[in-house]
Amino acid sequence: MLKSLVIWLALSSSALSHAHHDHDEVAPPHVREELLRKWDQEWSFTGISSFAHLKPVKCLIEPDERYDIAVIGAPFDTAVSYRPGARFGPRAIRAASARQMAGTSFNTRAGINPYNAWATIKDCGDIPIMPFDNGVAERQMYDAFLELGSRPAITSSSSSKVKGISAGKTKLVTLGGDHSVALPALRALYQIYQKPITVLHFDAHLDTWNPARYSAYWVSEQSGFNHGSFFHKASREGLICNSTSAHAGLRTRLTGMDDSDYTNPGPEQGFLRIHADDIDELGGPMGIVNRIVDRIGLDPEQPVYLSVDIDVLDPSTAPGTGTPEPGGWTTREMIRILRGIEKLNIVGADIVEVSPSYDNKGETTALAAAQVAFEIITTLVKAGAGDVGGWYGRKEDVAESVHQGTDKDEL
Repeated sequence: MLKSLVIWLALSSSALSHAHHDHDEVAPPHVREELLRKWDQEWSFTGISSFAHLKPVKCLIEPDERYDIAVIGAPFDTAVSYRPGARFGPRAIRAASARQMAGTSFNTRAGINPYNAWATIKDCGDIPIMPFDNGVAERQMYDAFLELGSRPAITSSSSSKVKGISAGKTKLVTLGGDHSVALPALRALYQIYQKPITVLHFDAHLDTWNPARYSAYWVSEQSGFNHGSFFHKASREGLICNSTSAHAGLRTRLTGMDDSDYTNPGPEQGFLRIHADDIDELGGPMGIVNRIVDRIGLDPEQPVYLSVDIDVLDPSTAPGTGTPEPGGWTTREMIRILRGIEKLNIVGADIVEVSPSYDNKGETTALAAAQVAFEIITTLVKAGAGDVGGWYGRKEDVAESVHQGTDKDEL
């Protein structure tokens, strides 16, 4: 019996030793290199559905995780006035971004590939937002935005890549969610930058409504937190620099018998209003761009928050949204406008109100939102890339001059 026990212990020890040895064994470098050459690639339809195939990380539970730009989902839609469903927006936008891959994402208008440039960009997953209590959800989003936005960027403030007030600070691109997610985002940015934030707001609707617009009788403190009144609350909290902020793409109906929604006194009335029809009067997208830049300015010390409600687009191309309004801009016009405002000092952004249950089979709403996110990320990266040219840059002019000179020599 004793002899059998000794033999069993010896065999067990050997097996454990062998297993431990296998666990600790490291493959030779040439083996790993060969595996990388064979398998370190993805097609647009493979892999985990992160935004643009970026490395997915649950940044909120990884306190040491750092980045320059973070994509963060805010799956929240219990503050809408019409059609819910935007809680599934982050998932839809990520899926629609599948063709954005690091190796195939050179942005010709900007002259840069944002995913292969100086900035470290990560998909930080979703905020686990409470769906049963909007008061809790509001606090969760604020805490999450403040936590992620307060971490030092990988690119330090001493680098020449980013200058001005945002040097050394991370930038968040939020995938909504309904539009009320912008309020906790602005609260967090106000704490980070310690000054009112300029807002550039693309939307069919004002979103500066007094909460009494929805009900003057059945009201509560929490009812003021909704996707049509968040800029009203933000303005009254002193979070917004109203003298430099702007709405663009407006075409909604107003309340009452007159235009009092435009004229009632209140700090939020300081927004410049650019209507969807103005694109015709101003000569096209660049006319809109010029109005925006003239209003906001290019001050590197004044932070700008870019908020894009997908319903700024016409529902013929973007039907998957909670409050669709006919008469909006086309996807091409919107992208051209975004490309024209690349010199604004954007420190954060959101793309909201994508409700995939109302989208079409081609997922055109989600595709448009993913492209909007791509253009915004490109702009954030290009701001720190120096003079890289592009369609609207110096290098294109130089290349054209060289080309013309060569042609003349050949003649």
